[in-house]
Amino acid sequence: MDRRTFVEQSVKLAAFTAVAGPVLGAPLAALSFSQVPLPYAKDALEPSIDAMTMDIHYSKHHAAYVKNVNDAINEEKITDASEVDFFSNIQKYSAKARNNGGGAWNHNFFWLNLAPAQAGTAPGGKILDAINGSFGSFDKFKEQFTQAAMTRFGSGWAWLVKEGNQLKVGSTPNQDNPLMSVSDLKGTPLLALDVWEHAYYLKYQNKRNEYVANWWNVVNWNEVASRLG
Repeated sequence: MDRRTFVEQSVKLAAFTAVAGPVLGAPLAALSFSQVPLPYAKDALEPSIDAMTMDIHYSKHHAAYVKNVNDAINEEKITDASEVDFFSNIQKYSAKARNNGGGAWNHNFFWLNLAPAQAGTAPGGKILDAINGSFGSFDKFKEQFTQAAMTRFGSGWAWLVKEGNQLKVGSTPNQDNPLMSVSDLKGTPLLALDVWEHAYYLKYQNKRNEYVANWWNVVNWNEVASRLG
């Protein structure tokens, strides 16, 4: 082979590799989950939620969900363009993708639900109007939401969602959420409460009722209202 032929073939091979590389080996999609930075210090929600629980919950549990769902996306070559698309197709994917994807997204949503030193506050404006219109009063809504949190057997989440022009309350098991195609509860999430034991056991032990009662003190109603649209 003369030098000219060798150079020409080398150029052709390099061009083929550049085109074939993404097809043969690189990820098929850019979908990736990540943790939102906490908008407050880990001790900022005390005494309702203690700093040690926040540290373990955020740095260990949530971080593991994010890592594991991204591993599942790569392993299963999931090509959804967004998290919403991912959840709408969740029935196609493994338990690893479903559980960890839900865990990653739900916790991001949950952290932003919270704000320091909100004791004694209640929603106002459009979110209060929407709650009153759907439940009759804030107290009645609070009762229904608390019941959803308390009656979720084992691990899961309580939710306030918007469906059409109405708000409704419900719960999901494990790390499911209302965006998932497999969820019995459907709607746009507005508010969520994590009732997995890892969210409260260090401080409250088996007293989920105390955890739920104190959680109301740190709900970020401004954030909830922003999700209403």
